[in-house]
Order: sequence, then C-alpha cells, then structure tokens
Amino acid sequence: MSTPTESSPRPPRGGRSSAAGSALEKSLRVLEAVAAPGGPHRLAELTAAAAVPKSTAFRILASLIEQGFVRQESDSRYGVGPRLRGLSALVAGGEPATVGRVLGELRRATGQTVHLALRSGESITYIRKLEGEDQPFRTASRVGTRMPLHTTAIGKSVLAHLPAAEVRDLIATTGLPARTPRSLTTEEALTADLAEIRARGFAVDDEENEPSIRCVGAAVLGPDGRPVGGVSVTTVTFLVSREEIDTYAAALLAAAEALSPLL
Repeated sequence: MSTPTESSPRPPRGGRSSAAGSALEKSLRVLEAVAAPGGPHRLAELTAAAAVPKSTAFRILASLIEQGFVRQESDSRYGVGPRLRGLSALVAGGEPATVGRVLGELRRATGQTVHLALRSGESITYIRKLEGEDQPFRTASRVGTRMPLHTTAIGKSVLAHLPAAEVRDLIATTGLPARTPRSLTTEEALTADLAEIRARGFAVDDEENEPSIRCVGAAVLGPDGRPVGGVSVTTVTFLVSREEIDTYAAALLAAAEALSPLL
C-alpha cells in the first residue's frame, strides 16, 4: 500500500473539489428546496433553504426552468417541473403503475406505438415508449430523446395549449427549422395548425418530423391547466392512411385525460 507524500494529491477540504463543484452543490441545494413539501415556494424561501445568495438562486432557477426541471408559477413561486417529475418516476421504478396501465390500454386500443413525453423548456423529452403489438417495423425514437415542439404531434399539442404570446416568444428564440420537407416553418402556418388542434382536441404530425412517420398527439395538462407534456400514437404512412389515424383520437384523448392527474 502506498503512503501519501508531499507531492501526492490531497483530499479537498470541506468536500469541495473546485469552483465547479461548489456551483453544482448550490444548484442541487436549490433543486432540493424546490422539491421540498409545501411547494411551490417563493424565491426568498428557496434562498433561505438552499443557503445561497438571492442573485445566485435566481440564476440557478432560470437555468433549471429552461431545462424543464423547475416550473415558475404565475404568482412568482417555483415548483417541480415536468422533467424532474419524469426523473423521479424513473428512479422510483419506472413510474406509477397506473401510468403504465394507461399507456398499455392505448396501445391495445390502437395496435400502434405509444409515446409519453414531457416538456423540457423549448423541446419535449420522451420518457416512455411502448412499441406497437405485432408490427413489422420499429420506430427510431428512444426514451431520453429530445424533439422540437413545432414538428411533433406531442409538441404541437403542447404549443396549442400555451398563450399566443408565449408561442411567439418560443418561435423568436428557437426559430422553426425544417426536419422534413413537410415541416411547418413559418409562424403563419404553425399558428393556423395550432388553431385546428385546439378545435379538434389533438395534433397530427404527417411526416413533419420524420419521413414516413405519421402521429397523433394530445396534451397532458397539469393541475393549473398548463401542458406538462403529451401522449401520442405513432405509425408509418404505408400502413395507416391520414384519414385512418384520426380514428385513434378518441382513445388518445381518453389516455391524455387519464394521465393528467398522474404527472
């Protein structure tokens, strides 16, 4: 066994290895404070609980909101965001059995691939995927993949439930880059599509995110009526027509409603 010498690395004092480590500690303390019982919490409460300066807490919270781990409420309180909820569900063993049951029922009703995604700032993140039963294909999506809001059925259903000003701000920040020739790349086209989504209750991605892939999606709403994510049914264009995929809407909307109190 070797013995320490004067040139050997010494353990960091106080458990802090670097300035980056210190910043990480502060971020984790702020996140723990946000998740503490009794939330959502005011900034002053989080500052005291995390033992960080107000300016530091505000900067950390802004980053956590952007990544979807924290959500800012209308009364300037901070609560647990959809991405943190999804992470806690995975750590706990997947997610509540009832979520799996709802997704399984949707797959049985449609026979197609089912996705569950949560909003993560300016995108959505897939947290569950059930491949279609007895399908001769596998979709390329994976759990953990982040996708744009404006090209996916889930993302557009989320946008349809946001205030118009917030949608405009998102467009100004991210733009509307094309992923396929069918992607909606102008504010006018997207705004018209969102109006149709609100009218019928669900969104359609008709090869807008990936060639040969067709999806229907519906928003999953939080207790405040804001979208936390969504659920979708995915298939391929050579097996299911544009008209046929609309027949999945009833089962899709029932699943979205059942999932709302669970996320």
